[in-house]
Amino acid sequence: MGGDFAPYNVVMGALEALADFPSLKLTLVGDKEQIEKIIGESNKKSDGVEIVHTTEIITMHDSPTAAVKSKKDSSLVVGAKLVKDGKADAFVSAGNTGAMGVTSILNIGRIKGVARPTLTAPLPNAKDGFTFLADVGAFVDSKPQHLLGFAILSSIFVEGIYEIENPKVGLLNVGEEESKGYALTTETAKLLSESNLNFIGNVEGKDIFKGKADIVICDGFIGNILLKFAESIPGFLKASIKNYAGKSLANKLRIAPFSLPSLKTGFKESLSKADPDNVGGLPLLGVNGISIVGHGGSGILAIKNMILQAKRMHEKNIVNKIKEALS
Repeated sequence: MGGDFAPYNVVMGALEALADFPSLKLTLVGDKEQIEKIIGESNKKSDGVEIVHTTEIITMHDSPTAAVKSKKDSSLVVGAKLVKDGKADAFVSAGNTGAMGVTSILNIGRIKGVARPTLTAPLPNAKDGFTFLADVGAFVDSKPQHLLGFAILSSIFVEGIYEIENPKVGLLNVGEEESKGYALTTETAKLLSESNLNFIGNVEGKDIFKGKADIVICDGFIGNILLKFAESIPGFLKASIKNYAGKSLANKLRIAPFSLPSLKTGFKESLSKADPDNVGGLPLLGVNGISIVGHGGSGILAIKNMILQAKRMHEKNIVNKIKEALS
């Protein structure tokens, strides 16, 4: 029931995932009457879909911790408990991000040895791959040992899901020199240097899209700002081209070739890795189960891809791999 377009987009995205992978077992948690109505009007197969009825909703404006503790019969709380009780392998939601983090920690629990879970986000890079940024908002402030944890969790995830062997880890800073930064970065750099991770040192903001490191570590406050800035770039590029064309006939003629179907499709495909809907959602790494956090404005495609990402994480046994590494 969470998200700007719930429950319609959530139900439709789930049914789209089921259409591609009929063996999926989906449990839709929320208002049963609304869910059944959407399924009935969709004319899509819903074999194997179970509905768990809930009566409360945690909104985007609720205080995360207070809402999770007071709204016990919300889809966010009940959904997380299904994972804890072994009735589901993964929990996916486009609801309140803060509440999603709180319910995952309180109702699914943390893996032993994890001080703080992290949200790890893939950003497209110039090498036709991804640079992974962590943390991007699970927590807005962190200590050096937390950032070390983010690096460990992200490395296991990137190696397990994206098959990048011994991923290169960089620490986001205002310069490459070891002397740059402030207490958080200098102390974190020391911890990373002493770890078994493939730490390559400090990286700057300009290095993210270059793909200098496979994983870039920062605190959640900076990471969330960076992520939202990056997500705005495709829309900015499209608006810039439109504005340029609207200034004169000569400008329209200059970009006319790009309106051809083949070039238009190519441009769209080249930016597809930067499309949040194609990414789906972000894994909350470090909790004792699979928890995927989506945008509040997630479309049907985003919901579908969140579910498929959860499926991949389950098949790759990521949670147990994290446990083994931390043990």
